[in-house]
Amino acid sequence: MKLKALALSALMLTATAASAEVKIALDSAPNLDTSGSYNWAAAFGAELTEAGFDVREMPRGAVGNEAEKFDQITTGLLEISLSDIRSVAQVEPFVYGLRLPYLFDDSAHMQRALDKGGIFATVNEALAAQDAILLAIAPLGPSSGIITTDKAVRRPEDMTDLRMRALDDAQIAMYEAWGSSGTIVPWGEVPAGLQTGVIDGYLNSPFVPIMFGQTDFVKNFSDAGVIIPARAVLASRMWYDGLSDDQRAAVDAAVEVANIATQAWLDRVSVSSLEDLEKAGVTVQRLDADEREVFRAKSQAVYNSGLMPADDVAAWNDLAAKAR
Repeated sequence: MKLKALALSALMLTATAASAEVKIALDSAPNLDTSGSYNWAAAFGAELTEAGFDVREMPRGAVGNEAEKFDQITTGLLEISLSDIRSVAQVEPFVYGLRLPYLFDDSAHMQRALDKGGIFATVNEALAAQDAILLAIAPLGPSSGIITTDKAVRRPEDMTDLRMRALDDAQIAMYEAWGSSGTIVPWGEVPAGLQTGVIDGYLNSPFVPIMFGQTDFVKNFSDAGVIIPARAVLASRMWYDGLSDDQRAAVDAAVEVANIATQAWLDRVSVSSLEDLEKAGVTVQRLDADEREVFRAKSQAVYNSGLMPADDVAAWNDLAAKAR
């Protein structure tokens, strides 16, 4: 079976290089108003189309779940994927530093740190064995806040009786540092969990409840500015290496254009995203610097929890400080 898959990918690679076809697996609805990752994908695709590529957007879920998308990237069956950062972290755990709470002031700060720290070179050295390339980190939207069904949150003490949806053990550790609790729930099960009371909320960008139609049961957003929610833009190395020099240059240029376009979108929606939540019936708690500082101080327990090697945590802290 593996030999058949490799033979098929070799055939598809030859066809792709000849036709310059690019399939982009999306992670959200194709909405330029609410999705940062789609802003990235749309700008990237438009640039490639202008350069003569045949670009096709694949709807969220059309080519499988995260593991299946990663497998197709590594075998050359898929050219580009907007993927969960965990897809990269399973190969190079150092990238989990992007999820350290309050590490970055905003998305622009995060991008400066990635560039100054040579993170793409480090990650891609590890991904080479999987025939994948990390092209970019695409922000999903403004900084994550605390999203809840019933209880408004302005301080950690407001969360003591809440059970929050967590992405991973690091988020569980953060909730516990705040005095709350967390449980890992797949994203597809979050709406049912919120409506049945299995979970009381989750952490994400302010556009997410609107994007996924949750404002009937999500009623509070606390603008805590915890992390920069983002996607890993992965490319097939077999596809990328099979391009001509001019085609590779066009892909690299399209990445830069997409990064700039997404940052410009973020700058525009940093305030309007909260206003859009309010228009949808969600109460927004706008925390001031002192209120955020309480969450930030308690979150330091995550840095010392042992979930990441101490050297890696120190490296990310140093990187963030130098890029600030």
